[in-house]
Amino acid sequence: MRAWQSILAATAVALASSTMAMAARTDLVLGVPLEPPHLDPTAGAAAAIDEVLYTNVFEGLTRIGSKGEVLPALAESWTVSDDGKTYTFKLHTGVKFHDGSDFNADDVKFSLDRARAENSTNAQKKLFAAIDTVEVVDPTTVKVSLKHPEGQFLYNMGIGDAIIVAPESAETNKEKPIGTGPFKFDSWAKGSSIKLSKTDGYWGDAVFLDKVEFRIVPDAAAAIPALLSGDVQAFPFFQPDGVSQIEGDPRFKVVIGSTEGETILTMNNKKPPFDKLEVRQAIASAIDRKAVIDAASNGLGQPIGSFMSPANPAYVDLTATYPHDVAKAKEYLKAAGLEGGFSATIKLPPPSYARLGGEVIASQLREVGINLEIIPVEWADWLSKVFTDKDFDLTIVSHTEANDIDIFSRPGYYFQYENPEFNKLIEELAVTNDEAKRNELLGSAQKILAQDVPAVFLYELPKVGVWDAKLEGLWDNAPIQANDLTKVKWLE
Repeated sequence: MRAWQSILAATAVALASSTMAMAARTDLVLGVPLEPPHLDPTAGAAAAIDEVLYTNVFEGLTRIGSKGEVLPALAESWTVSDDGKTYTFKLHTGVKFHDGSDFNADDVKFSLDRARAENSTNAQKKLFAAIDTVEVVDPTTVKVSLKHPEGQFLYNMGIGDAIIVAPESAETNKEKPIGTGPFKFDSWAKGSSIKLSKTDGYWGDAVFLDKVEFRIVPDAAAAIPALLSGDVQAFPFFQPDGVSQIEGDPRFKVVIGSTEGETILTMNNKKPPFDKLEVRQAIASAIDRKAVIDAASNGLGQPIGSFMSPANPAYVDLTATYPHDVAKAKEYLKAAGLEGGFSATIKLPPPSYARLGGEVIASQLREVGINLEIIPVEWADWLSKVFTDKDFDLTIVSHTEANDIDIFSRPGYYFQYENPEFNKLIEELAVTNDEAKRNELLGSAQKILAQDVPAVFLYELPKVGVWDAKLEGLWDNAPIQANDLTKVKWLE
């Protein structure tokens, strides 16, 4: 009898062990190269904010899917008036914020009115300018009336800057974000990691992961050992120069996708000598895009000649507008009265595409007599000194927001470019719904930027993803700046 009891006990242990072995993991450590300056998507331009919080912690009326499509989110459905100026959103019921308070139409009105208010600090405030009124019809219905038709309105309502927040927690979201998403904020060890956990009683589809850690890993030298040791299981935005050390290892997937990240050498257009067209033309002509792409993106970036992703149906290939031509660059400098060249500074934020690309560009400009002092800056300093204070000559950055060519029309934007003809096109684009006409207008806008060269348009930032081969659900491409974890799970 005791023998049978021993056999049964051993069998039970074996079955339990087998069940445990088959159970998929529910935790994930995700490596990110940049730490967000704070945790409120409505109060900052840094892509790193959305890369942690978008869709995971915070949600909007709509959301953007992995193919760039507009999907329902807090709004389960909507109707649009015949004149394209009135949107009526029907909201999901039973939705709660992470502090237990109820979500309703009042929160939508508060969030949209806050985003478009005169004192709004929203980095995409201009995208809310078309809103005339926001009316609460009942607790689950909101009517948004526009001053004029807005072709991108539903898309705009799905970006990180349009997430819905509660008035009770809006002012503290920078340090303690409270949203309606499938994950809630747990902790932030500054300089190290941000931790989230599954939301109990989430209103939508349940997620597979219980705990997620976004670990700050700023360079490939640190990322590779973290990946090989298993300390970090995924890098959705991996440094391209580290791919060769991972390729061929069956434990990992290497996925090369596309982004909306136009990587540009930006000039301060109101600061001499960059206020002269000939100087900007000289800089554009002195730069060999291929050499920059090879150094800064391991050859994976796609050349661009204006501010538009090659994946966009409105894209026009304008890379030949200012081909690499050292002699021509010197002619432009002579026409600008700067035959002997000049000196300037270039402030480079931490990403390798900026630091590596900046070294190559400084070398190329030196050939035509432009001597650059390279100044590395941390991300917070770049946001405050370059983006906000406009204290720079040249800089390199990837603009990862989608459909944002209009930033060149924004008064006071950091590169300080002004062109009335371009602005008129953007104004017409804002009230145009017809897709063919929109593409025509976007083509004309790209051509103006290519000719006027307020920035040197270098390449489209590739999305290089590296993660454990047993993970699925991470996005291959990056139509917006996000790490959407709602479908991510482990396979066993």
